Amino acid sequence: MTATLDRPRPAAPARPGRRRHRVLIPLGLAGLLIVATLVCHAVDQPDPADRGFLSPVATGDDGGSRLAEALRGQGVTVRRESDTLRALAAAGPGPTTLFVPAPELLRPATVAALTDELPSGSRLVLVDPSRRVLEGLGLPLLPAERRWATRVTAPDADGRPCPLAEATRAGTAAADRQRYAARGSGTAGRCYAGGLVRVPWRVEVVVIGASDPFRNDRIDEWGNRALATGLLGGPRPLVWLDLPGPAPGPSWSPTPADGGPHERTGGSGGTRQDRAEAPSSWDNPLWDAFPAWFWAMLVQLALAGLLVVLWRARRLGPPVAEPLPVTVRSAETVLGRARLYRRAGARATVAETLRTAARDRLLPRLNLPPDTPPTEVTARVAAHTGADPDRVAELLHGAAPTTDRELLELARDLDTLTRTVVHPTEGDTR
Repeated sequence: MTATLDRPRPAAPARPGRRRHRVLIPLGLAGLLIVATLVCHAVDQPDPADRGFLSPVATGDDGGSRLAEALRGQGVTVRRESDTLRALAAAGPGPTTLFVPAPELLRPATVAALTDELPSGSRLVLVDPSRRVLEGLGLPLLPAERRWATRVTAPDADGRPCPLAEATRAGTAAADRQRYAARGSGTAGRCYAGGLVRVPWRVEVVVIGASDPFRNDRIDEWGNRALATGLLGGPRPLVWLDLPGPAPGPSWSPTPADGGPHERTGGSGGTRQDRAEAPSSWDNPLWDAFPAWFWAMLVQLALAGLLVVLWRARRLGPPVAEPLPVTVRSAETVLGRARLYRRAGARATVAETLRTAARDRLLPRLNLPPDTPPTEVTARVAAHTGADPDRVAELLHGAAPTTDRELLELARDLDTLTRTVVHPTEGDTR
């Protein structure tokens, strides 16, 4: 007897859900990559509101301590002020350079005073000012296009000669990120393709659209140092407006050269240096032990792993019938399974399988339900065949055989008993 196989069914068409997965998974990975790139870029870019951003006493990557030291080495008097009105008062009667590295932290009421209160012949240097600050100063400038990252260019990169001698001497520098254009009929000298603009206003106003030349981590690249010291140096004293922000972190390192009464901010907040010495209750040393890009990469890997887990844990579809490559005879299947049982010595399992198969064939023939008690099954089989009830009970519910010979005899006796009940005309086939 051979095992018959059903005619192979055609493969089920792909469900709409599977098509959606094939589209959504690549799109999700692409979206995750884009979001991770944006997050890494945002984390990598310095924030003017960060602790110690372009501060002359901050030694971190975004600080300006190296620039302050370079200016002092050139004989420039560097005076740090953390209040706008005090910075204007410190400008003195003579020409002064006022450096504002974070114009966005200025209050709207004090923006206009930067040019109105400075002495004649002074210079005001603004780093990446916004439209609000430019309009508050009344400058004929507007922010133009903004680049993804700062580009290193020459002063005359747009084909126009640079009117600022300090930029011409510095040469190629990283100043092209936020570009500025003249508004209306205003005139402005452009350098670095609009990344550095000079406006002859009530005082000389210099606007630069990138903080790279002033930062500790970028000051030694290209001509950044020469550009920064040229804009802030010279015979005029320098007033560095270091607006107070959040409490500084571990990279804050005040220098004795900046001490003095001008460190006071007024009010109950104390000095910025005093706040630097106060320990922060929420600072985590583990957070400061690794750079910000490490944590961003860790979050990216975690999201990617979560997406893979969700993808691999998808619900499987219904089984699809497939044709067997060959036809396997039923006798070969039985023989193969019997050899496995024999190798494992599972005589009890084989005996119980044979007895269960015999009872499944006998009960329907005798009109008995599957949950009939063994005693009643034994009595009905014995009455139907005329056999000894004890012998029938031993065959259907007896102990497991201990040898292969006993197992073989049990199989033959069960087959004879079943044939006698199911096919009484066949009798004993031995």
